[in-house]
Amino acid sequence: MKEISIFEKAGSFAENKDIARNVRTREITPALERDEEVILNFAGVEAATQSFVHALIADVLRSHGPAALDRIAFKSCNDTIKKIIGIVAEYMQEGLE
Repeated sequence: MKEISIFEKAGSFAENKDIARNVRTREITPALERDEEVILNFAGVEAATQSFVHALIADVLRSHGPAALDRIAFKSCNDTIKKIIGIVAEYMQEGLE
């Protein structure tokens, strides 16, 4: 299991899409390809943009399918971040159908 601290990567306001892309390509995707579960820990993150979350997980859903969500856990998200993750996950899944 791989746990990734979003705060350590992006700070309290997760907005930088390049950082999100780097986390995805260097940590999330390789872990999933090793059949590891991934925990995205948002502790300390007060806000995140939809574009950050999109850059973080959209390509994972596109390449691994919606089942990838069964192996990714989102930890310590506030209500706003939960809502953004839900929006991105929902529209990505609709796009895959």
